[in-house]
Amino acid sequence: MRLSGTTQALHDPFEENALILYEPPKQSAHDQLKLSKESKSVHVVVDPVLTKVLRPHQREGVKFMYDCVTGVQIEGSTGCIMADEMGLGKTLQCITLLWTLLKQGPACKPTIDKAMVVAPSSLVKVEQYVNFRGRRNPQAVLIISYETFRMHADVLHKGVVGLVICDEGHRLKNNENQTYQALMKLNAERRVLLSGTPIQNDLLEYYSLVHFVNRDILGTAQEFKKKFETPILRGRDADASESDHLKGKEKLQELLSIVNKCIIRRTQALLTQYLPVKYEQVVCCRLSDMQQQLYRKVITSKVTLNALLKAGQQGSTSSSSSSSLASITNLKKLCNHPDLVFEKCLNGEDGFEDCSSIFPHGYKPSQVSPAMSGKFQVLDTLLALIRTTTNDKVVLVSNYTQTLDLFEKLSRQRKFSSDFIFMLSSKAGGCGLNLIGANRLVMFDPDWNPANDDQAMARVWRDGQKKQCYIYRFISTGTIEEKMLQRQSHKKALSSCVVDMEEDVERHFSLGDLRDLFTLNDNTISDTHDKFKCRRCVSNIQTKPPGEGTDCNSDLSQWHHCADRKGLEDTLMKNLMHNGNLVSFVFWHQSHEQQRKTV
Repeated sequence: MRLSGTTQALHDPFEENALILYEPPKQSAHDQLKLSKESKSVHVVVDPVLTKVLRPHQREGVKFMYDCVTGVQIEGSTGCIMADEMGLGKTLQCITLLWTLLKQGPACKPTIDKAMVVAPSSLVKVEQYVNFRGRRNPQAVLIISYETFRMHADVLHKGVVGLVICDEGHRLKNNENQTYQALMKLNAERRVLLSGTPIQNDLLEYYSLVHFVNRDILGTAQEFKKKFETPILRGRDADASESDHLKGKEKLQELLSIVNKCIIRRTQALLTQYLPVKYEQVVCCRLSDMQQQLYRKVITSKVTLNALLKAGQQGSTSSSSSSSLASITNLKKLCNHPDLVFEKCLNGEDGFEDCSSIFPHGYKPSQVSPAMSGKFQVLDTLLALIRTTTNDKVVLVSNYTQTLDLFEKLSRQRKFSSDFIFMLSSKAGGCGLNLIGANRLVMFDPDWNPANDDQAMARVWRDGQKKQCYIYRFISTGTIEEKMLQRQSHKKALSSCVVDMEEDVERHFSLGDLRDLFTLNDNTISDTHDKFKCRRCVSNIQTKPPGEGTDCNSDLSQWHHCADRKGLEDTLMKNLMHNGNLVSFVFWHQSHEQQRKTV
């Protein structure tokens, strides 16, 4: 895209569809004559080259950010958080803001002379950038990674930057780490933070983000915790008293009244105007017999049981001991495929004593055996159905590169071509990739952080997609993966209340429930559905559909609940549930009602 305009006010504010960011106060002809050249102000109008590609919500976003960084929204504060969900064009909105500030200003000159974008990226010449002054700066924008910024912080702190934009801004959720502290010391008055997931784990992380863009509007961290975090979380707990609930709601409203002046948030519901329907499905897959045997061995071993009990008492994997983390990781890998723990079993490592005998005699994992894993059996069947009955392409996502290796083995065994399957690490999946060439995505395993899963799953349903999309989230029935799904639900409910302002999100899980991570419930078709105590289902059969206005962003309790194939919309999943006992339960919903024929 070639942008026009090199100096101030070249764009007609009265042009049709012009996006005016600043309009001078109206003056009488007499007053205008008395104004000196220096005191006159002019319109700030977005370059028409950009305006013509901005959608309505993006125009609104650019105007909001401009008002924030110029102090209109909050007097004395010049920062904001752009918290639009994935796929809504945060990058384009920021490019528009950046270009406008570098080229225009009410005072007939550019508002800023330099800007910095901190993102997962690479270094340009830092010292040359820092030392340059003037309007004709050939290096007006520095794009730098968080890691490189931290390494060169001493040099960067010497200069003045007109605007800093922090992409993937949730990386600044910890106000005590070195990167956060280094960026806080940057001499940049105007600050914009981009994050589709501003709340990932707790409210203190949210505080850190707001404090970064607008220092002190929420007080100190200690003051925030006492005034807002503690009463809000207490009110959100399923076991909260009515008094706690009312106080939490009151404090939530008070918090929103402050932060809503500097944060803009739009959900993917806006995309329904432009995109075909997306079907999202949480697929509960039964463990294979081998997985069940190994799972019971692991959770009942002395060393693992002690470690897991400790982790459960702490209620957070991030603060668990290394042995707790190792045990949790082992269970998660086992849910994917026994091959991922085969070496540990063979060597009789802690937690895997006497497990090698469960594998076939002389077993060598040179090829992947889908029959050993419930999720792999479902994947194998699903891929075969997609390949033989559609022209669709598939993205396979996992948290573990070892699992990606198994995907590759399976693809070779089944002779799937590289133009049919794209394999992706969930860590890479959140970095703005656009994979609209595929329209089916399998999220093979969950992450503790719902934001990581959401980022990865948003790769195919985004601008430019022409086909109906199908998202499959695989969960091993009755295992730690269902506990992770439940914990995600709790975190997303908190995020919905604070970021999306959904006050009536149902509170299904007490914090005590969420600590019960390390059991195997092999007598259920879905531990998650059991915990809902669902009033829409009778004997696990849905008798009442989801409420009007619900969609993929709604709480799982408001999705379709299917213990058999009858209530499913996806033909391939219907066939899969009909053929065998691999899938025990499916939660599903759609982005919106079908409005047009898909291409």
